[in-house]
Amino acid sequence: MGAADRELVAALRAELAAIDPSRACDRTAELAGLGTTAVRGDRPALARLVVRLLRGRAGQAGPGGPPFDWKAAADHCRSAYVRGRFLAHGSLSVAGGRHHLEFAVDPAEAEALGRQLADVGLPAGVRLRRGRGVVTWKSADTIGTFLRWIGASAALLELESRQVARAVRGDLSRVLNAEAANLERSAAASARQLEAIAVLEADGRLDDLPEVLRAVAFERAALPEASLTELASRLGIARSRVQRALERLVALAEEEARPGRPRRHAGARARRRAGAERPTRSMAGGPSSATRRMA
Repeated sequence: MGAADRELVAALRAELAAIDPSRACDRTAELAGLGTTAVRGDRPALARLVVRLLRGRAGQAGPGGPPFDWKAAADHCRSAYVRGRFLAHGSLSVAGGRHHLEFAVDPAEAEALGRQLADVGLPAGVRLRRGRGVVTWKSADTIGTFLRWIGASAALLELESRQVARAVRGDLSRVLNAEAANLERSAAASARQLEAIAVLEADGRLDDLPEVLRAVAFERAALPEASLTELASRLGIARSRVQRALERLVALAEEEARPGRPRRHAGARARRRAGAERPTRSMAGGPSSATRRMA
């Protein structure tokens, strides 16, 4: 876990330890959740929390008292109790965008704690690990609901902001990768089309093609980087017709030229200039500027 993740977990524990319940019943419930583990010497923050929760409880020297009655407790008392259990026995890992929250308790308590969490709509996995009972969640949504329920609003906000930032970065990366792939495919397709047009023009077949194919070939040769939509707009025809025309040009260029075919494109141009051929009409109804230029 990185430094930023460790700081987030430390901030979470500090936020929970700083909560000072206003209800006496909540203070008692959180003390019951903390248990006697909280006063160990290696947990000074929790020891201070116990002292603060005991304030005003005359004659109570420690966090003991009667066992917590989960079934009879109100929801706010249950929340305080589970907050204490998490501070005493819980851990959270957010390394690498993966979320893992668990309670490590006695095996006998693990099943009971699992049932209690299911009672409040937070079902958890329960298992044994090296002789300890482990109650765990791996769902970010469930962990977020749990943290909100026990009062970790600031830490939850930071956790959610990290999730959003990570999701935005992921979406942006996918969009950029997709755009790069599209550009690469478009460039490769344009290169094939230009090569096909050059082949057809070199062996004299281009001048014999229908007007639409010749017009599309001229525009593609003039604008190698133009998109199909841009070519369609310039020609005044549908984008699908431009795409089919380019595919046809590539297919024709890949066909083996017929043996002995005369190279007659120069003569065809001369005849059109002399008016020997009937004037062609554009796809929009008038003479095509692209066709006129090619002629």
